[in-house]
Amino acid sequence: MLTAARPVAAAVAGLLLAGVTATPALADTPSASPAPVAVPAGLYGKGDPTYDGVWRQSLALLALAADKVVPADSAVGWLTGQQCADGGWPSYRADAAAACDPATEDSNATAVAVQALVQLGGHQDAVTKGAQWLTAHQNADGTWAYNPGAPGDADSTALAVNALVAAGTDPTGTTASGKSGYDGLAAFQLGCAAPADQRGAFAYQPAPDGSLAPNTLASAQAALAAAGGRLPVAAGSGTGPAPKPPACPDGSTAATVPHADAAEAVSAYLAAQLAANGQHLVQNTPGATPGPDYNATSWSVLGLVQAGHPEQAAPAAQWLMNNGYGWAAEGKDGTDAAATATLLLMARAAKLDPYSFGGHNLVQLLIDAGPAPASVPNATKAPAADVAPSDSGISTGWLIGVGLLIGVGGGLLLSLSRRRGARPLGPHHPPVQRPGEQPTEDKGDESK
Repeated sequence: MLTAARPVAAAVAGLLLAGVTATPALADTPSASPAPVAVPAGLYGKGDPTYDGVWRQSLALLALAADKVVPADSAVGWLTGQQCADGGWPSYRADAAAACDPATEDSNATAVAVQALVQLGGHQDAVTKGAQWLTAHQNADGTWAYNPGAPGDADSTALAVNALVAAGTDPTGTTASGKSGYDGLAAFQLGCAAPADQRGAFAYQPAPDGSLAPNTLASAQAALAAAGGRLPVAAGSGTGPAPKPPACPDGSTAATVPHADAAEAVSAYLAAQLAANGQHLVQNTPGATPGPDYNATSWSVLGLVQAGHPEQAAPAAQWLMNNGYGWAAEGKDGTDAAATATLLLMARAAKLDPYSFGGHNLVQLLIDAGPAPASVPNATKAPAADVAPSDSGISTGWLIGVGLLIGVGGGLLLSLSRRRGARPLGPHHPPVQRPGEQPTEDKGDESK
């Protein structure tokens, strides 16, 4: 929640809303630390964890667990150790042995932590307490705020709904003053009273006069919740009709959209925005530099797939595959764990191969950003630019052995051909791309 009393938090929130990284949409956080906080052992990413430690850890564990990577005990232990006694999570606390300040607990961190622990399994007590904390801090209008006690926002409400779904709690039955999470979410969605090209979008929060303005990240994150989804999103398949915008008979002045139509309405809005901007969303946060919003585009793919529109999500997923590597891997602190995890979750939902994602291995990129996992699929460690082991059961070691045999055979043939005065067989091949390098054919990064 933005407040005039916290200008530093407002500046941070503006960057987060702009989708600069895959961190939460908004943060009502204490003033910035005078010096960067050292990254604790077990945490993914190398940047200061003050504002996004729990967020990025949760997304990283979610994405890796969904890809059958068993994370290190230290990584899971760090996340569970951040939970407060009352069940909530803060963005980050340096001393997990000290009691939490309830004012620093936030719904975004709690929501993604709950989803991560559900995916990992074996943490039911922590999941139950986290879901109970969310239920206890729901606003009277059915919404959630980033920090308890503040007015709700679409992003925080959507993430809380995702977490309740993951925890097996029906959001329609979780109410405050008779208002469910879906009722709260509906308050942010633009209906027939809005211009035709804005209908179905979500605002972050109402303006002081109560009006709603479309927000790209709010729309993208709310789409998953409106469709009754959670992380990770199961891969979509097949084709179907395009999403339908709200039905607005002549003279209709409905300000919002009924929950039954919410997912279709926001899907229609997102699909139109993606098509109008070259299959990506554009940052529209006041004060943010206009440009591609990789975070919002990723969430829009997740929402469209969950809503049953993978065909409309596919072009945006392809755009991210061609352009998203720099966002994930080339930040000031190296690999951005949250961005990489978001791309990995998106790739799986869109049926793209994360082991060969625009020439890069997202799974290995994320693994390398944290502690060594307990195990990985097929017990292999594919380099960042290589394709993962296939499901055929052929191991990397077997392939290496075959490669060595071929190399030895090729050397014998070369030796024989030279003895006979013949030219070497076959053309000269360029060097194999090393891990972490850009693909030979640069697809471009519109943010540069």
